[in-house]
Amino acid sequence: MRIEKKILPRFFEKVLSGEKTFELRLADFECTPGDILVSQEWNSEEQTYTGRQIEKEVTYVLKTKDVDFWPNEDVNKFGLQIIALKQ
Repeated sequence: MRIEKKILPRFFEKVLSGEKTFELRLADFECTPGDILVSQEWNSEEQTYTGRQIEKEVTYVLKTKDVDFWPNEDVNKFGLQIIALKQ
C-alpha cells in the first residue's frame, strides 16, 4: 500500500540526506512492513506542498501511547507509531 503524508522541510532534508531513518506519526492510519511511505514536503507557512517527495519502504512499525507530542485526546484515541524506513 502507498501512504502519502506531509513532512516539514527540516525533516524532509534529514530523510533525504539519510540522517533520519524513521517516522514518528499519530497512529490514525494503518501502516505495515512492505508499505511505501510517500513523504510530501509541506510548507506550513504558505500551506502548500513544495512538489518534492521521497518514497521509502516501511520495514518496521512500533505503536505506543507513551509519548507527549500530540493532544492527549488524539494519543488516547489512536496511539502513536514509529516507522522505520529502508535506506
